[in-house]
Amino acid sequence: MRDHPHGENAPHSHPDVWTGRATNRVQWLLALGGAACMALGIELAVDSAWTSGAPLVMAVVGCIAAGLLVLFGTLAFVHVALRVDDEHLEVRCGHIGLPRRRIPLSHVAGATYIPHVTPRHWGGWGYRWRPEKGTAVVVRRGEGVVLEMWDGHTFTVTVDDAEAAVQVIKARLRPRKPGAPTH
Repeated sequence: MRDHPHGENAPHSHPDVWTGRATNRVQWLLALGGAACMALGIELAVDSAWTSGAPLVMAVVGCIAAGLLVLFGTLAFVHVALRVDDEHLEVRCGHIGLPRRRIPLSHVAGATYIPHVTPRHWGGWGYRWRPEKGTAVVVRRGEGVVLEMWDGHTFTVTVDDAEAAVQVIKARLRPRKPGAPTH
């Protein structure tokens, strides 16, 4: 799915704001599992023939808590949206946009296209950190963007048409470290 504008007559021009996203429909199945856990907890609370209160309360609370964790944990990473303007790059996850990360382009030293990012490389889907690799937002396997920061850290995000994102980002980078004197 590509949300960004395409300039057919001007292939090397970059829009004022570039947007893109990546979606993982498998996460919807996991969210349904979370909803089923919540429904089971509610069903137990409403229509239980148990006479002892403590086991019933524990079962109800456990089912509802597990369901909420799975439901909201998976819905947060159903998709990721990437937005690049003249000053910032912003990554928003899920339908409510959380977690969110906003990176000033002045902190970015470079950007690289990666044709194949997989959740397996990062230890799963979601917002990930690995000391030897950096930070990533991975919602599906496929192409992605790696930002190299001036401080030596990296940030990877899976997004459709990552090559275009890299071109837009590179066109907006300033060739200096933050805090360096400008001429």
